[in-house]
Amino acid sequence: MTDRSDDTPGATASGAAPDADTSRTRRRRTAALVAAGLALVVVAVVAFSIGRLSTLGDPTPTDRSADAGFSRDMQVHHLQGVEMAIIIRGISDAEDIQHLSYDIATTQAQQAGQMYGWLEAWGLSQFSAEPMAWMAAGGGHEHGATDASGSADGAGAVMPGMATSAQLDQLRSSTGVEAERLFLELMIAHHRGAVEMAEAAQTLADTTVVRRLADSIVQSQDAEIALMEGMLAARE
Repeated sequence: MTDRSDDTPGATASGAAPDADTSRTRRRRTAALVAAGLALVVVAVVAFSIGRLSTLGDPTPTDRSADAGFSRDMQVHHLQGVEMAIIIRGISDAEDIQHLSYDIATTQAQQAGQMYGWLEAWGLSQFSAEPMAWMAAGGGHEHGATDASGSADGAGAVMPGMATSAQLDQLRSSTGVEAERLFLELMIAHHRGAVEMAEAAQTLADTTVVRRLADSIVQSQDAEIALMEGMLAARE
């Protein structure tokens, strides 16, 4: 008797139906995202503890200081970066995108946890009643909502480089290379905004911990901008 199993409609070379392959891929991606989420929680908790301890050598900033304002606003900025990194990890299987998004998610979650810990140690609110007021008070720094090209879009974001809700929805609904390009465009603008904020903190902050973090953000995100520009050019 001739074995006709290979002629079964919808069967793949391995005998699995395409729907089964798709289901397995989705399960693997979901499991990977859950694992990444749990890792980020651990990173943030550890960073929170380190953040509290790292403030011991500095005087306590005031509520309206640049140190407090930067710590509040950069947390918000970083957490959107983490969100975008997690979104693209669930869409793209490209190795360079996977590595980059992992680095962005873990680094920015860790730094956000540090800043949360500082504010706790200082006895200050985690939330800003006037986002970016600390930067405007320093003079010479203009800011506003920007799209991926860096132009003001008036869509409600108040920090430089922040993606709008519409842009995040577009990223979530995109697929393939289109999603990768959009992610890189948005993240380049996001990094440029973070560098702008960090450069202001280098000048305006009084505490050692804030100035050191600002230095680190400028150096690391400038380097990642150059990397992402190369990745984007390769996808044109």
